[in-house]
Amino acid sequence: MIKDDTNWKILMLLQQNARMSNAEIGRIVGLTSPAVADRIKKMEDLGVIKGYRVDVAHTTTGHQLKAIIMLKVFSGRLQPFLEKVSEFKEVINCYRITGIENIIMEVLLFDQSHLEEFIDKVILYGETRTHIVLSNVVENRPITNKRRVMR
Repeated sequence: MIKDDTNWKILMLLQQNARMSNAEIGRIVGLTSPAVADRIKKMEDLGVIKGYRVDVAHTTTGHQLKAIIMLKVFSGRLQPFLEKVSEFKEVINCYRITGIENIIMEVLLFDQSHLEEFIDKVILYGETRTHIVLSNVVENRPITNKRRVMR
């Protein structure tokens, strides 16, 4: 758990721009570049920072559809599904959840026929409900140490 305000500031800056230099972060938070590097390394070692990635606009890669597919797994098919799901290249996120459905997947697809092919693979494991994503309302919001209160 992060208790230090300076570490939170560093973490917020990296979430907004993971390519920001340690010197630039240091100027903002009032530390030297080596001190920033040390704090970042410690957060990496603790597992607070899990990695760095590129955020790709899926429509520029030819993927015309983003969908959320909920799966209610058939009895006895959960473990086989969990072993297979990582092989489905369409799945960019998969969550095991509580409730009526057992699984929620976020998938990227080239078109409607690709969606149909994907559903045909998944229905071997359970009943599906598919929701096409129209737009992102909130995406990759940085994690903060402040509570957000709706007004």
